Amino acid sequence: MADAKAPQELNIKISDDELRGRYANLVRISHTREEFILDFINMVPPQAMVNARVITSPGHLKRLIAALTKNLEHYERAFGPVPEVPDPSGESQVN
Repeated sequence: MADAKAPQELNIKISDDELRGRYANLVRISHTREEFILDFINMVPPQAMVNARVITSPGHLKRLIAALTKNLEHYERAFGPVPEVPDPSGESQVN
């Protein structure tokens, strides 16, 4: 039986511009059969600007949802429940 490989350490680099981050108070999600497209938007009426677009596979999106769910649970245990608020765009949560 082969030994299981130990996970490799991943050296992640980030530019100064990316390190500052982007503020988004809205996300628009669309998809094709092969990918999901997440547009992160800074909405300041009367206009909105896409700050970042992330395109990913359905499998990776599912792992991302699981990781976000787990992290939100940790956050709420530490700081209390996050109240749900209406979508600022007035659109339905499900597309």
